[in-house]
Amino acid sequence: MRIVVKALGVFGLWLGAINSGAVASGAAAPVDAPGAALPLVECRLEHPLHISSQAARCGVLSVPLDRADPSGPKIELHLARVAALNRRSTAAPLFLLAGGPGQSAIDLYASLAGAFARINRNHDIIMLDQRGTGRSSPLRCEYADDWNAAGNELPKIRQATIDCLSKLGPGVANYTSSVAVRDLDEVRRALGYAQIDLYGSSYGTRMAELYMRRYPSAVHAVILDGVTDPEKPIGPDTPLDGEHALRQIVARCGETADCAKAYPELPRELAALRARFGPAQLPMTLDDPSSGLPQSLEFNRGMLNAALRFMSYSGAQAALLPTLIHEASAGRFAPLAAQTLMMAGQIGEQLASGMQNSVVCSEDVPFFSARDLDPARVADTYQGSDQLDALRAICELWPHGPVDGDMHARLQSDIPTLLLSGEADPVTPPAAAAAFARGLTRHRHLVLAGEGHGQLATACVPTLMAAFLDGEQPERVDAACLARHQPPPFFISPSGPSP
Repeated sequence: MRIVVKALGVFGLWLGAINSGAVASGAAAPVDAPGAALPLVECRLEHPLHISSQAARCGVLSVPLDRADPSGPKIELHLARVAALNRRSTAAPLFLLAGGPGQSAIDLYASLAGAFARINRNHDIIMLDQRGTGRSSPLRCEYADDWNAAGNELPKIRQATIDCLSKLGPGVANYTSSVAVRDLDEVRRALGYAQIDLYGSSYGTRMAELYMRRYPSAVHAVILDGVTDPEKPIGPDTPLDGEHALRQIVARCGETADCAKAYPELPRELAALRARFGPAQLPMTLDDPSSGLPQSLEFNRGMLNAALRFMSYSGAQAALLPTLIHEASAGRFAPLAAQTLMMAGQIGEQLASGMQNSVVCSEDVPFFSARDLDPARVADTYQGSDQLDALRAICELWPHGPVDGDMHARLQSDIPTLLLSGEADPVTPPAAAAAFARGLTRHRHLVLAGEGHGQLATACVPTLMAAFLDGEQPERVDAACLARHQPPPFFISPSGPSP
């Protein structure tokens, strides 16, 4: 699915959650939550690298495919619950809402369970694979593994979309956020919880915002990580935000003594690569980073753009970018190409692209304006209009589903809310969180210097999240520990950063 990830990852799945692949198996066991109506079974959620596993209870809830036809076909929603270590705690459970769109919440937790450890002392952790993702009737499409610019690949994208729809059928229209939010509340009630806490990352923040809007009395507190602004469709600003994040990374290198000394010509080298890989295509042979087998490919504009975008998503990946740009400018393209292939493959494995289409084609593309679709607006960005062109091509074919009329209205809420942003986030910049916060009466917005998209496992954030949920007063969360935070140091050679 690499070309679709490259062209359509409009919400920018947090790359720190890559390599997810939880395995659940189990035998019957009782449910702890009082009043619960949903039977759960013991299971284990295994880390994708098989280095650890978490005890949990897993369950399946059957819900209507079409919420307007309760007696019609059903789909199964898969979920998992990790009980609070403090068995006497009465704290609200934390429901995880994954990003993408298209990521599994169970897989997100399996990869990053340690980041929730402090919260799990007093809070149950609930993971629901949203309809269309993970194990909940996933909608998966197969798109060409091709790195040509999206503008030259639109016929292939259209045909792949037609092929996917012929496999999945018109029921894909029933996988929007407005439908899934009703699933979420049904799961809450089936598990016997009166109130819940929410953690949403990237696209998951849209789900959290929608749940806050629909079921405010059922929400105790909310953490939004990589915040989407409900008043704006996602997609049109992504090339501009990505360009801004890239410039921040390059500027930070120039302001860091070791990086500036190692790569004094970094801005010029990047500009030269961007100029060259407009028209240029460089044939190369590369050992596939997954299989180790030789692979023939072309390094071209599409691959360069994907590399710049993927590696802007986290501080850890951004730390590699100056070195890889420098190596490529000297004609050594293999390290940059290998990193791009590895990251693209990992994203493609965990995203249900059909579910992503159902969300974006119903909730975003119909709200694009003429200004959004003006190529001149993004002409000077490295991504250009490729994403918007590909989205429009897919959404001309993809069925549109139910969307709440107020989805893009400002949300007014007094629910305690913690907002987390990365200073150099290429898809949900701090400005989006600040815009959303205008409707919140009780909130705290924390911006982490030099970081990208998703702060869940960064610095002291796990401790801050636990303190917020336990204290209920976002304005009083002591965030002094973030003053000591520094983003990962830049590599000054392929061997690593300075000692």
